[in-house]
Amino acid sequence: MNKLLRVAYLLLLFVMFACSNSKEAKPEASKISRPNIILFVSDDHGLDALGCYGNPIIKTPNLDKLASEGVKFTNAYCTSASCAASRSVILSGLYGHATGSYGHVHDYHHFSTYDNIKSLSNRLTQAGYITARIGKYHVAPETVYQFDEVLEADPRNTVEMADASKGVLNSEKPFFLYFCTDDPHRGHPFTPEEWDIPNSFGNKKEGYQGVKQVTYSPDEVLVPEFLPDTKQSREEIAQYYQSISRIDQGFGRLMAHLKDAGKLETTVVIYISDNGMAFPGAKTTVYEPGIKLPCIIKNPASNKKGITNSAKISWVDLTPTILDFAKINYEVKEFHGKSFRNILENENPKGWDNIYASHTFHEITMYYPMRVAIDKNYKLIWNVAWRLEYPFASDLWAASTWQSIYRNDIEKFGPRKVKDYLFRPEFELFNLENDPWETNNLAEDENYAELLESMKAKLKTFQKRTSDPWMIMWEHDASLQGSGVNL
Repeated sequence: MNKLLRVAYLLLLFVMFACSNSKEAKPEASKISRPNIILFVSDDHGLDALGCYGNPIIKTPNLDKLASEGVKFTNAYCTSASCAASRSVILSGLYGHATGSYGHVHDYHHFSTYDNIKSLSNRLTQAGYITARIGKYHVAPETVYQFDEVLEADPRNTVEMADASKGVLNSEKPFFLYFCTDDPHRGHPFTPEEWDIPNSFGNKKEGYQGVKQVTYSPDEVLVPEFLPDTKQSREEIAQYYQSISRIDQGFGRLMAHLKDAGKLETTVVIYISDNGMAFPGAKTTVYEPGIKLPCIIKNPASNKKGITNSAKISWVDLTPTILDFAKINYEVKEFHGKSFRNILENENPKGWDNIYASHTFHEITMYYPMRVAIDKNYKLIWNVAWRLEYPFASDLWAASTWQSIYRNDIEKFGPRKVKDYLFRPEFELFNLENDPWETNNLAEDENYAELLESMKAKLKTFQKRTSDPWMIMWEHDASLQGSGVNL
């Protein structure tokens, strides 16, 4: 071997050694056979409070960075704006009305998913993934939603949660990390006697170890149009912003640990919320602020960045999508949702125009079943128990945002009359393009009678396809006709 060849050979060995020891060496997309997956779920975070979704006030640099490196969905929906009911759908790919997951799983409610449901975490474990969860769980039973590891940390301290996850991030096997914060959920207990003092969003005066206190002035926050622009609303939104800033810091810390583990380029990262902000008119409702949510996904196998995707997707689609990322086979008919992995990089994919939602309970005392069909710009809400007064979750009833209106006998709560918020018609039909805050009910307009019937038909087809027990209620009124009951 001549001298020139020896030098070339040594240089080649040096390059190969350097690449093999570099944690930042980016593998080719085609060689990422089974990516790691992080599903980061915040609690009651609406579309209103993220920089990358257009809020210039709130500081969310880490989540904004994720959006700049991945895909931001602008029409992503949960199926029920209630914590437990939503989470059961996220982890099963099935609507809660078909799995027994009708509402909160607390012992005194006892809502629980049927034992025969095969969840996302169980499927991933069986396929060889290490599965771990940290933070809020709120689903049952554990045999259905089982994880290999349960990590411990203060669910309000997202930096501590990120630090507690380091072991999983360094796993030799592919991992699935289900990372669920308590932020920005309101704190407990809720005391309506103190309604003029904003209910805590878990914000401590002394703060959380490792978390920078980011505070906002009530004067600078943005009040969504569905809320009243009052002193109380602004004070509570300022607290809400503060707790979201904790989420962003924890997310940034988690990404830093992922980078240190050399897994940044082999990990699919998904950020979502379980439902909208914890204010009347959002959480527990099926109005847009309750169910239309942030969804940001970074796929390391993609060469495209900063994509805004207009497809209408739903949390019922998440399980099949994640299984597709993990390259795990399944039968399409096993799920009510469908994978959107193949349309991630499309800004306006065709055939993604329809969304369905299903809410039955929040707490067990809050029975108010609602079913929703969205077709392109039109949205139909069926208030199944429309003769009942609309029920309040304890945290929303105690909120000073609500009490400041209710106790002072003010006619309107935001653009709606209080009486219209509490007592709703059987059907609500909206044109979301012209009426994004859902204040003009077209169901009572004869010009939309044909559309109303068409949307009802879509809703009935959805209920039949998903084995909805509440489908029988379509015949409820008809069965009472002529019975002497005053309808």
